[in-house]
Amino acid sequence: MDQKRELTSIDLAALVGELNEYAGAKVDKAYLYGEDFLRLKLRDFDRGRVELLIEVGDVKRAHVAAPEHVPDAPGRPPDFAKMLRNRLSGADFTGVSQYEFDRILSFEFEREDGNTTIIAELFGEGNVAVCDETRHVIDSLETVRLKSRTVAPGARYQFPDSRVNPLEATEEQFTALMRESDTDLVRTLATQLNLGGLYAEEVCSRAGVEKTVAIDEADDDQLERLYGALSRLAAQVTEKRFDPRIYRDDGQIVDVTPIALDEHAALEGDSYDRFNEALDDYFFELDTSEDEETDTSPEFDEEIERKKRIIDQQEGAIEGFEQEATEERERAELVYANYDTVDEVLTTVRGALEEGRGWEEIEATFEQGAEQGIDAAERVTGFDPENGMVSVDLGEATVSLEVRSGVEKNADRIYTEAKRIEEKKAGAEEAIADTREELDALRERKRQWETRDETQDDGGEPEEIDWLSRASIPVRKSEEWYEDFRWFHTSDGYLVIGGRNADENEDLVKKYLDRGDRFFHTQAHGGPVTVLKATGPSEPAKDVEFPESSIQEAAQFAVSYSSVWKEGRFADDAYSVSPDQVSKTPESGEYIEKGGFVIRGDRTYHRDTEVGVAVGITCEPNTRVIGGPPAAIVPRAETAIEVEPGRYAQNDMAKMLYREFRDRFTDTAFVRKVASPDLIQEFLPAGGSRMLEE
Repeated sequence: MDQKRELTSIDLAALVGELNEYAGAKVDKAYLYGEDFLRLKLRDFDRGRVELLIEVGDVKRAHVAAPEHVPDAPGRPPDFAKMLRNRLSGADFTGVSQYEFDRILSFEFEREDGNTTIIAELFGEGNVAVCDETRHVIDSLETVRLKSRTVAPGARYQFPDSRVNPLEATEEQFTALMRESDTDLVRTLATQLNLGGLYAEEVCSRAGVEKTVAIDEADDDQLERLYGALSRLAAQVTEKRFDPRIYRDDGQIVDVTPIALDEHAALEGDSYDRFNEALDDYFFELDTSEDEETDTSPEFDEEIERKKRIIDQQEGAIEGFEQEATEERERAELVYANYDTVDEVLTTVRGALEEGRGWEEIEATFEQGAEQGIDAAERVTGFDPENGMVSVDLGEATVSLEVRSGVEKNADRIYTEAKRIEEKKAGAEEAIADTREELDALRERKRQWETRDETQDDGGEPEEIDWLSRASIPVRKSEEWYEDFRWFHTSDGYLVIGGRNADENEDLVKKYLDRGDRFFHTQAHGGPVTVLKATGPSEPAKDVEFPESSIQEAAQFAVSYSSVWKEGRFADDAYSVSPDQVSKTPESGEYIEKGGFVIRGDRTYHRDTEVGVAVGITCEPNTRVIGGPPAAIVPRAETAIEVEPGRYAQNDMAKMLYREFRDRFTDTAFVRKVASPDLIQEFLPAGGSRMLEE
């Protein structure tokens, strides 16, 4: 039995009451792990520390967690977490609500300078939108632009279309929805009644009705029994008569529910007093089990199904674009077919505006004309003064027209919109072709896995592990002193460290620049102090003859993380000197700013050093993100991506690299743990970047 990874609508209906008990708690801090896991740390007067977790990725959940179940704080917070901290620090949590019967939770926070709503979408691809008191989106983890709704910064948040709430359906509504279906009982309950697969089967079990009976073969008695079972289930939820359980199959957790289920009667069940506690234990154990190394095959079937769902969505989008483009062309043709009427309306409105009459007066005039039976006036259905538009009923459709334009220009504008939609359709067709290629490649990987030769000759070399295809990768971390700075190891194994700011530049020169090291900087202002280390901080200093490859990589590192990259340039000069040439003592009468230094003596110049950065992930001996000159990073990483100066902001580039890494690894949970966007961002130069074409 597959492990549960997403909360259902019934789960959320049971959960919100328990979460609302924390109303009044104050927000301390917000954290973002990866691009889909949000943690809010709150303080409650009675309970003390409260940890609210919201995850919207492969796992979709929301609950309060015990402090010992909370992951360690990530590194430098990304912009999304900073925004949350600015808006929520010190705010009061006032409550949470479920949107109708959908898998959407709205968390409300109040502060004197403004209220904030966090909307967690626990369905589909998942999303978190942060809105102000007018429900306009401040920021969201993902931007959504669909025909039916938009979720994007600056836009007013739009909920999905309403769905049937089975907990509130009357018997007449229930019977009508069931009879409209053309499939069997359980599928109709799951889809038409929005119960989902598990609870649809539970209703059939409680009703004592065979779930595979076709709708057209079901009699009134069976539907009546099903409705009775559904009503009893609904009463359990609405009256909060919960009996939370974690279910296990052969010792492995497989489900967590707010009520005991007949469908799970054959499974082991652990009882809980509160549903939130059951959720916390379940998902903590699920997270822990993902950390363990296993020899199971990759979850090809799950990924294949996901690709199929994406293709279905893309095909649906193409159909929508086709219909939309057709409708736009038909509107344009209607404008020409009703040329005289359209011209009369536009000329009348335009003339009134030129006479200085206001929109309200114009609207009143058209209403009077409609009462008098004037055809052109009767056709007008509304005005949009803000955009200078008038809506006209042209029989088969209502068309919005620009008052300042004539009939031909309005028709051309609508035709142009139809062409724009057709271009979107072409883009969607390219996307679906790419997805189909990915699906074919995935099927081929599955075939290779299933037919792989697991035998190995005695005494032979061990096979190299294909980490990208491995279903579960163990996380192995070690903390090093140099990780406080920007760093990399050269292709010859020497450590290079660089400062990210004036404070770190100061520390590098004062504390870590030793005899035998090599100091690098750029001619351009605003570069980092870069040190090619001969020895570690606990080792005695010694002179080293650095290979030319290490020197060139250190110079490239210094140039790449300087203002050169930020300015969009691809090369500049760097220089290097010995430690005894670097001083913090200024000449008489001069002043050195924090992070600055004085260079005395001759410099070795590295002319026209090209910028170059690669970011990669290592799987052994440690699992981590690494970044720096491509020549040093690419051979060491299991997979790496090169970047160059471009148009994408640092945090956006980090998210793009994160998504690319997730696509490359079968174990996407591993990528989230070791290579979140904020960790990747630490290795990206300040300024814009773009991925190099492979």
